[in-house]
Amino acid sequence: MQWQADKPHQGEVLALPTLWSLSQAWYHDRLSPTYRSRTVAQVEAIFESLGLTSDFWRLGYAADIPQK
Repeated sequence: MQWQADKPHQGEVLALPTLWSLSQAWYHDRLSPTYRSRTVAQVEAIFESLGLTSDFWRLGYAADIPQK
């Protein structure tokens, strides 16, 4: 597509079923009183479990730093 050729790569395109699976994995426990932020390793594990393994999905932090 021409409009893509004129712009640098700024993200990823997801199929709707993948996006739905990501949203379920990401938000399923957000309203729980016992919810705790995920670690970077946990976030990357979610991405990997959904096949999201390109450089875009690598957070590049140490595994023990909590996500903010």
